[in-house]
Amino acid sequence: MKTPAARRLLSGRVERGALPLAAILVAAVSLVSCTAGEVTPPQPSATVATTTADASTFTFGTAADPRTLDPALANDTESYRVTQQMMEGLVGVDPLTSEPTPLLAESWEEQDDGRAYEFTLRDDVVFHDGRPLDAEAVCANFDRWYNLPADTRAGSSRLPFENVFKAFSDRPDTTLYEGCTASSEYTVDLQLRGRITGLIPALAAPAFAISSPAALRSGAADDLGQSRDGAPISRYGLAPVGTGPFRLVSWTPGAVDLSAFTGYWGERGEVEEVVFTTIPNPDSRARALTSGRIDGYDFVSVDSAVDLARNGLQFLQRDPYSVLYLGMNQSFPGVDDTLFRRAVAHAVDKDALIEGRFLNGTKPARQFIPEKLGVGNDTVNDYGYDLDLARELLEDSGYDGRELPFYYPRNVSRAYLPSPEKAYAELSRQLTEAGFNIEPVPVDWSDGYVAAVQEPGERAFHLLGWSGSYEDPDNFVGALFGSRTDEFGYDDPQLFSKINRARGLPDGEDRTEAYASISSQIADRIPAVPLAFPISALAMSARVTSYPVSPVMREVFNRIDLADVEPLPEPSATPE
Repeated sequence: MKTPAARRLLSGRVERGALPLAAILVAAVSLVSCTAGEVTPPQPSATVATTTADASTFTFGTAADPRTLDPALANDTESYRVTQQMMEGLVGVDPLTSEPTPLLAESWEEQDDGRAYEFTLRDDVVFHDGRPLDAEAVCANFDRWYNLPADTRAGSSRLPFENVFKAFSDRPDTTLYEGCTASSEYTVDLQLRGRITGLIPALAAPAFAISSPAALRSGAADDLGQSRDGAPISRYGLAPVGTGPFRLVSWTPGAVDLSAFTGYWGERGEVEEVVFTTIPNPDSRARALTSGRIDGYDFVSVDSAVDLARNGLQFLQRDPYSVLYLGMNQSFPGVDDTLFRRAVAHAVDKDALIEGRFLNGTKPARQFIPEKLGVGNDTVNDYGYDLDLARELLEDSGYDGRELPFYYPRNVSRAYLPSPEKAYAELSRQLTEAGFNIEPVPVDWSDGYVAAVQEPGERAFHLLGWSGSYEDPDNFVGALFGSRTDEFGYDDPQLFSKINRARGLPDGEDRTEAYASISSQIADRIPAVPLAFPISALAMSARVTSYPVSPVMREVFNRIDLADVEPLPEPSATPE
């Protein structure tokens, strides 16, 4: 029998003034928000096994294998989860506020009204291959990102460099990147062709981690001549070299093994070995945690939450910073009709979708920009659930009853979508009730689901989302709708121009109003239907006494504290 607190956790509805998971402490769950790094561990029940691995080993259950370990070519959560343990950028993220903080750069200065930045680097950092970090190494990375060959980029959707700088070197009239100069051994001058207001937060994203230039060369980083699970990858993507607290030991199917880097410049922490093990099914991840096979995992599902609570395991909740959406492909016959898309928007009952499928605290989404970014949605058309109106609009659109292929992922969990099959089933039911003839097209995540829905194809609908990697509204609307993409088949030069203009506006009221106007225009044109801002949560064993929870998932494991484990020694004079 579920306790009242458990029912609130599972309902997916928010009670005004309630703390979403706190009441479930009676079931021996410790909840920590994104602003609380310390965990008060519960006493494990008799059914919880003790992890048998070495006391300084942290084993984490992931929902999918990483696609690549080259962060510049990655765009998925599980790749970044691994690479950010090994690699660092110029800018870090404050664990409490998510504001930018110094990392490899001790400081930076904006110049020329935002068209240039000077970064002062730390002078005590070495890569895992023993080579020093200096300004020339940083500029080698920027120039590599800018000059990525089209063939290297072809297997990925829009990469973060393009999202931030607008274009690569093959579109010199469009890009905002001008150049990078090493003005001294530890001083980097970055030149831009236009202001990028969110540049510093953006550089904290895992994609902008600095690689060893020597390793990039020896690993032929831009030559995707290798293969991993049928996907092209470079030798460097199989064995990257960074400056982070952990270095790669091995990457085999279903497992990544890292060890602490003895030459790390920063705090080494208590964890000496990190093991990522892939367990796609959320219930299987819960069983692995309960049995002691792993120490923690991400994307707790509603179905497993109560059993985890009964077994005395911990929940760590992130502030919502991702959006789930129903994508529509306007290249599919009929979907380009605004009446058709309005019918879809009115056919979706977001509250019913959230109920019982997402953790408590998940809210319906009216726009694509999360609440914490402060962009109001008062002027955004909400298209409230109205079944009769949906049917009327669908008839007026001239829809002829043809089958509408609806792609959805299988065997994966994401921050925005913990149980995709269940979310699809409810959306399919709602659309069918409104008169849409839905053809289900399930695709395993590991079989290239993202590519399947972001490339041209016979697709009417698809289920996907976006997890923010830095705090700026452009990270959402710019990345999703800043230019024409095959995902939506949506071409709106006026909107693209507004997004480009807003990207360069100084922080303040004008910029906030610009993004509010952008949100309104997206809502009017409906390239996709925003569904929810989901709560995501991790589960941890009792041996984890502190975990660096972050809404942007910047969670580096040298900041984990384990029960009865002493911190590792200070960095050795000679790196590995």
